[in-house]
Amino acid sequence: MTDTLKKEDATDDWKTHVFDSLSFPTLILRPDRTIVAANRKFFQKTGLTENQLIGDTCKHLFFGDSDHDNLPCNSSQCTLAKCISEKRALSIVLNDRDENGDKTWEERVFSPILDSRGEVSYVIESLRDITKVKKLEKKYIDVRELIDKVVQSSASAIMAANRKGDIILMNKAAEDLFGYTVEGANHVNIEDFYPPGVARQIMRKLRDEKNGEKGKLPITKVNIITRDGEEIPVEMTAAIIYEEGREAATAAIFNDLREKQAVQKKLEEAEIQLVQSEKLASLGRLAAGVAHEINNPLTSILLYGNLMQEKLDEDNPLGENLRYVLEDAERCREIVKNLLAYSRQTSPSKDIFYLNNLVGESLRLIRDQKLFMNVKIVKDLDDYQILINADKNQLCQVLINLIINAFDAMEGHGTLTLKTYRDKKKKKAYLEVSDTGSGIPEENISKVFDPFFTTKEVGKGTGLGLSMAYGIMEENQGKISIKKTGPEGTTILLEFPEEEISSEFHFVSIG
Repeated sequence: MTDTLKKEDATDDWKTHVFDSLSFPTLILRPDRTIVAANRKFFQKTGLTENQLIGDTCKHLFFGDSDHDNLPCNSSQCTLAKCISEKRALSIVLNDRDENGDKTWEERVFSPILDSRGEVSYVIESLRDITKVKKLEKKYIDVRELIDKVVQSSASAIMAANRKGDIILMNKAAEDLFGYTVEGANHVNIEDFYPPGVARQIMRKLRDEKNGEKGKLPITKVNIITRDGEEIPVEMTAAIIYEEGREAATAAIFNDLREKQAVQKKLEEAEIQLVQSEKLASLGRLAAGVAHEINNPLTSILLYGNLMQEKLDEDNPLGENLRYVLEDAERCREIVKNLLAYSRQTSPSKDIFYLNNLVGESLRLIRDQKLFMNVKIVKDLDDYQILINADKNQLCQVLINLIINAFDAMEGHGTLTLKTYRDKKKKKAYLEVSDTGSGIPEENISKVFDPFFTTKEVGKGTGLGLSMAYGIMEENQGKISIKKTGPEGTTILLEFPEEEISSEFHFVSIG
């Protein structure tokens, strides 16, 4: 009997030591909520003595004499009561404020102790301070929310996919760029967002240590495919996301290059126009000086040459030589005339007139009507009476020059098409001059508007026609360009600002 008691005492002492060594403040309660024991951690936390604690109830211990309906003990959801009735461990998280007014959180875990009949004889209640955990959770949630806001508000398209290539993240910009919603992209693989083979090529670069830092792709230009099948140029960076050293996902950032490329193209065009304008201006000043210097002696040559021709007999052997001199002098005078026209300093005299009428008037002003004999003229004119505000005489000069160039390109045989149309949204008017000649050689396309550039034989052209046309179009706030050229012919495009019809306009008829 004595040995048995000693064994029981030893067992109870062992259990007491285990109970006291628990790292959380812990109580043992009867099913009626009476406290029968508390461990050392609980006494240290509360500062209570065993006499103050044993026999008290958990309700009175934690809430005193309060009897509000909102107390956990008075609720049908009382965790202790549910632990007893369901015979399983349950927990509840309560929050409070410390002496500084800062928010605190405490988790209370209730574990039933069952007797030999399976009934609850005691309940262990452990108190765990989870304030640090909760604060860390809040920080984590705040960071996640901040990251989500940053990702969603980013002007760049951001997308992520798992190892299988399934889309797991798309921000608003990515939805707009690719044309999918996050839900709609569930059935789409990452490879479908690129031209064939591009996605695998990107992954090879990401895994290649020679391509910079492994797992990261530097800024790269690629094309992506939208939901509608449109191919869009983008600038992208990408990275592999690792978990425990293994690839878990990939993320990429995309920037649409269409607007950037459009702006770059406009800048390049503006730079070309600026260079061309400066070239025209400097050559114009040079041409004016040269023309004036040549014009005076040329006038004397023609004057005295004609006087000599009048005095020579018809059979005089010098008459033919003199005629050659006068013909060349006349050709020089035409060149001087063109130089003076090219170097004009006056502003255009603008009027408002119908673009269609410009076509008919220019055709009638061509002196050499024999040019029309073997050329079919097609006038594809817009039914709408398009108005422009420009110097009509200057534009007639431009159009006549283009028509004669077209005749020369077709060597007198072919079809000349004159077409007018408008772009209502852009408020632009257009005139196209198309021929069925052999086209402009590729190496000459960038030179055709340069002064003194010509492919005609010596003596048949000064190379000022198209450069003068370029200058005239600029002075009239218009543009001239080669729309297309090739073995089937060439189309020159003239672009003008369109005038709106107003009762204040003074119309000028030119046809």
